[in-house]
Amino acid sequence: MKAAGGSVRVRLRDGIAASDPGLLRLTAGLRTVGAIALALAVLSLLDADVTHLVAGAMAAMVATFSIREKQRGQQAVTLALGLPVALASVSLGALLSDRVVAGDFFFVALIFCAVYGRRFGDRGTALGLIGFQVYFLSLFVGAAVSGLPELYGAIVVAFLSSGLVRFVIVPETPAQILERLREAFRARLAQLVSAQLELLDAGPDEVEKALEGVRSGTARLHETAMMIQGRLEEGTSDEATARLVQRRIADAEIAAERLALLLLTARSAERADTLTLHLPGAPVPAGERLPVRDEATATLRRDLEALRMLVLRPVNGESGTALSHVRNRLLGYRDEENLPPAATAVQDVFRGIGEAARAVLGLRIALDGPQDESDDSPATARSREELDAEDAAIDAGEDDDRDEELTGLRRPTTRAAVQVAVGSSLAIVGGELLSSHRWYWAVLTCWIVFINTSSTGEILVKGYRRLLGTVFGVVAGIVLAGLVGQHTWTAFAVVLLCLFAMFYTAPLSYTLMSFFVTAALGVLYTLLHTYSFSVLVLRVEETALGAVCGIVAAAFVLPVRTDRRTNELLATVLERLAEVTEAAVDQLSGGPPVDLLDKARDLDQALADLRAAVQPLTHPVTPLRARRDTAQYVVALLETCAYHARSLAATAELLPTHPSIAADPRLRRAGRRIAHNIEAIAAHITDGQTAVEIETGPSIASLLEPDIPGTPRYGRVTDRVLRHLQRLDESVAGLARPLDVPVTAPKR
Repeated sequence: MKAAGGSVRVRLRDGIAASDPGLLRLTAGLRTVGAIALALAVLSLLDADVTHLVAGAMAAMVATFSIREKQRGQQAVTLALGLPVALASVSLGALLSDRVVAGDFFFVALIFCAVYGRRFGDRGTALGLIGFQVYFLSLFVGAAVSGLPELYGAIVVAFLSSGLVRFVIVPETPAQILERLREAFRARLAQLVSAQLELLDAGPDEVEKALEGVRSGTARLHETAMMIQGRLEEGTSDEATARLVQRRIADAEIAAERLALLLLTARSAERADTLTLHLPGAPVPAGERLPVRDEATATLRRDLEALRMLVLRPVNGESGTALSHVRNRLLGYRDEENLPPAATAVQDVFRGIGEAARAVLGLRIALDGPQDESDDSPATARSREELDAEDAAIDAGEDDDRDEELTGLRRPTTRAAVQVAVGSSLAIVGGELLSSHRWYWAVLTCWIVFINTSSTGEILVKGYRRLLGTVFGVVAGIVLAGLVGQHTWTAFAVVLLCLFAMFYTAPLSYTLMSFFVTAALGVLYTLLHTYSFSVLVLRVEETALGAVCGIVAAAFVLPVRTDRRTNELLATVLERLAEVTEAAVDQLSGGPPVDLLDKARDLDQALADLRAAVQPLTHPVTPLRARRDTAQYVVALLETCAYHARSLAATAELLPTHPSIAADPRLRRAGRRIAHNIEAIAAHITDGQTAVEIETGPSIASLLEPDIPGTPRYGRVTDRVLRHLQRLDESVAGLARPLDVPVTAPKR
């Protein structure tokens, strides 16, 4: 019973870690709700009335969620600076409450400054948010000059409560966050192996669903790897440690994705394309080749389960020798003589399991430190030696900041500040026509749809989602207001639950976040004795108006068209892809070592930016179906290219430590066509009038024919390198058709 209870707790812990990497959403919700609850408790002991309780709760929320810096010292400075900003903002709100025109002009100026402040980083963004939201607070509670002392007191209590919760009650350090993200990576890696096991066992009618699970698991694992990348600098003790963790995370991610591709190939009658793992709805390779009750299949199933166990359970002194034997067996598959008798494609899967086990071993050593080596087999000892040699070869590189510094209206923050100022001006005029008392809801919506958006299409989608969440939230607000009535503390408890749900779901769904905040507002209106059905309907009207004003401003004031934005990001992705590919091929050809991991992660980040920018084109409600399918296909091809480029980079970094992989100068000849094609596509994207063509021709392998007859064809370059180059060449050439790039006919 004790073991069963422990197993349930472990599964629950792993499930939570996988669903909320780093517990970032849970921590954000707990901090915000804790700060609000503490502020309410203190204010109630001071006999504050309901208006000041609401003001304190809103100020505590703003003071908590606005600060996004990662170091605790920086957070404390920003919180301290935020208090005078909040006091000045509420003072001006009260002073200008009776001066409608002056108040409107100041509100627009404040909005401009708050958005423009984003150019100064996290601190500028936080202070801008505090200034805007506290001014909005003054409008919401109807602040007057005579009531400023009480409001000052409520805001000071709110900021002190936020600081106490952040630094004492729910503290967290960058190292703690990184540790939880590592656990999330392990949990998601185990989930991906489980999805691969389901793909192995899936029947003909179940394979589509199983493959979709593998795609989802692969994407979730990559998401966690990128989150870890963003926390390495602050969460590790030195740069060498950060680079070691970065390397091991990348190895595990590549090994897991390669294992999925090998498994899909083994169970099919034809070789699986990497694109199948990245394109939603891509057809499954035809045919069934893997016997269901074959001995090799049963061994494969057992070893996948063993790999999942290795991911979740460390091999140490407390786990006995059973796990050590399992690990030794899996690592033994890296030697040809230990492969079970089976078809070549199935043996490739066993090789993939061996490489995945090696990646897990490296991940364990990097995250947990040295382990007991007394039960190592020769294969395990050799893997440790390889990992140790790689660790010793890791050298900290210097960042190369090549980004162009934009100025004037070309700077995104300046452009956005002008756009939101114009949109807010329209929202003020329209909002006051709808209601002279609730007009600020339109301004709030206009402000929010501009946050973290870069194109007209993104603003349109965000406005649609906010309106949808608001409509459903109004219905929920009506129900909740009727249930809680005038029970003050019950109402505050409901508001806290809604706010926790809002912050917990915010990274997952903007619609859900809008739903919960609107439901909470319905209850707050009840507390302020201003609730009515017409007020909530007005909330929907003002939200729709604010979204329309934001879209109009984005479309006609210094517009950034979705096509232009996606083309710029697509060109950046191609540039990063070219850099990674050329550097990896050069190193595999005998060139000097360079920092390939950072280049690969720059490519991943550029691809993530593009993926976010094309959401308006791929949204389910878009009427342009052909355009949506093209965007999905292009992004999937680029994800395929990125996978093979990462794999080439990882292989190139093994050159100094692996005798089985040696440089071959002929690879430059093979990589020349890939580099040319990437540059040609990028030039076509940048300038559609440029006369460029994609080159096609014989396979990459045929380009490595020996210069001297009778010499070995491939030298010591592994077959895996050639496969990655061939797939990369095919994927880059595949971009030509959807992007309308001319293709040169193969030379005879």
